[in-house]
Amino acid sequence: MEEKKSNQIKAILYVSVWVIIWGTLGSLIDYPLYKNKIYLEGSIYQYLTFAITAIISITIAKFFYKKFQL
Repeated sequence: MEEKKSNQIKAILYVSVWVIIWGTLGSLIDYPLYKNKIYLEGSIYQYLTFAITAIISITIAKFFYKKFQL
């Protein structure tokens, strides 16, 4: 039982770290595009930026999840 609880905590922490990575990466890509007026805040392109970085982040997270064997 203790091992199952430990694995759940590790999985939750792993997902939390990847959400932070995704948000940071998305923001780092979004900021110069927004500041250089390539698109406006709230436009479809801003949503696409975060959606694409989410897909990339999920793909990488799944790859590393298998490697870490959580």
